[in-house]
Amino acid sequence: GCTVKYSGYLGNWNKLFCSNGNSKYPRLMKLGKDITLWGLEIGLLSMTKGEAALFVLTPEYAYGQRGCPPSIPPNTTVLFKVEVLDFIDSEECDAFFELTCEQRDRLPLEKVLKVAATEREFGNYFFYKQRFKIAKDRYKRALSILGRSSSSKAEQSQINASKLLLFLNLSLTYLKLERADRALKYGELALEMDQGNAKALFRCGQACLYMREYRKSRDFLARAQCIQPFNRDINNELKKLA
Repeated sequence: GCTVKYSGYLGNWNKLFCSNGNSKYPRLMKLGKDITLWGLEIGLLSMTKGEAALFVLTPEYAYGQRGCPPSIPPNTTVLFKVEVLDFIDSEECDAFFELTCEQRDRLPLEKVLKVAATEREFGNYFFYKQRFKIAKDRYKRALSILGRSSSSKAEQSQINASKLLLFLNLSLTYLKLERADRALKYGELALEMDQGNAKALFRCGQACLYMREYRKSRDFLARAQCIQPFNRDINNELKKLA
């Protein structure tokens, strides 16, 4: 999936026929699904995040012999100004979620962790776009594949590290969704894995404050402050509580 700023032109860069340049948050698009111009797809695959490019697409790489009436005449060369704002490779994830549970269980842990990390990346993308419900769903999708337990201590600690990040993400996302009870639940799950995690203690303190459970909130926030005494966010939340 990629987020792209684009403008399409006819003639000598003077006749604009399509653009998403006015959109503050361009949507995440899939190559081959949302972006179907062959030349544009080839061009984007050669680009990296943050790169800008100009493409001249001859008819066979663009709208072909027919064109796209009324805006694009037959056999037209089109010009595209493109900037890649973000890029997340979802191919492995798509393939993974098409497998049966038995097939997934047979995959090496490394692959499962990679898919979970990519799903978390998608979650972060939507979180920063303030689309919290979609972010929550992507984080939960990542969690759903980390249920396997391993007899190897090293493997189990890798799974737990991946889960911990997702618990923290979900706790914050539920705070944004004003579901403090769920935020507290995921904060406490994070603490079960790492009882000295200042971020998890802070999230639990915030959730309890939102629910007006002041004594519980103070307990969580005071423990967080002991670990990070100069953390401005923790200190501000304690002032708010007072």
